[in-house]
Amino acid sequence: MSFEKLIPEKIFEAVEDALGIKLTSCISTFPSYINRVYELVAADGKRLVVKFYRPGRWSREAILDEHRFVLDCQEAEIPVVAPITLRNGETLGEYDGIYMAVFPKRSGRQLEINDDSDWCRLGSLVGRMHLAGEKRIAAARLTIDPSVSTAHDVEYLCGSVIPERFRNQYRETGTRLIELSVPLFEHIRKIRIHGDCHRGNIMDRLDEGFLLIDFDDMAMGPPVQDMWLLLPDRPDACPREIELFLNGYERFRSFDRTSLRCIEPLRAMRMIYFLAWCSRQTHDFQFRRNFPDWGTDSFWRKEINDLREQMGFVEESV
Repeated sequence: MSFEKLIPEKIFEAVEDALGIKLTSCISTFPSYINRVYELVAADGKRLVVKFYRPGRWSREAILDEHRFVLDCQEAEIPVVAPITLRNGETLGEYDGIYMAVFPKRSGRQLEINDDSDWCRLGSLVGRMHLAGEKRIAAARLTIDPSVSTAHDVEYLCGSVIPERFRNQYRETGTRLIELSVPLFEHIRKIRIHGDCHRGNIMDRLDEGFLLIDFDDMAMGPPVQDMWLLLPDRPDACPREIELFLNGYERFRSFDRTSLRCIEPLRAMRMIYFLAWCSRQTHDFQFRRNFPDWGTDSFWRKEINDLREQMGFVEESV
């Protein structure tokens, strides 16, 4: 079954069967590029969110790694939205070949960082999450490391995605990044992390505090990955925010401050990862609308120039 066949009747059938409940006819679609996500209303008035995972994007074990992490966070009383246990006794179900999970609906406003206390609160939240993250490994998940994830992405892009006339330029820059970055990551402990911990994935529930959402990209990686995406600027331009964040973080968990040198390499690695990620979505009907110039010569020149520019910051951080 493909996403295009997920009509409302099929969605209702999937969730009612998975939970053993009745739903009303209310359905709302959430904006989600990778998965298909819908809000539903149970007959008793409870609001639910069902997520259908894109076929071929994650293995069953990789999705369960995500669920285990979120459930570990919930057990530690960290504010997250954990999947509901289904009638099959698991948090993961399957409908016509598509993996699915159901969550309770949680609302909140977009995160705004207004003062020093907000940075400390963010640091505390991430520190607590990492305490839960270090309790076990996620064997089926990506490992964020230049010699592993980035090396794989560079080879993939240069092997089958980037036009031949641009490959050597891109490979040269990617290889240089890996060579410079590997020594910085050698002694940094990798634990389960959110992986995509930017402000859009943290909600503010007013009197209840911050809420972590969207663990789709959870990974094994350096804890600093879950900090730098929250920063307002490059590290040398926001030392105050970094210190405030770490003050909150270190109330719960020690932080390896030598890993701050990994921020600019991680930024470059994310650029490469995002390009590889995009290249796997080109068959999607929404892709061309979001990336109309994908694959043009001007597109590849810009990608190479942007990566080279970022490499300047990497070289300064080594």
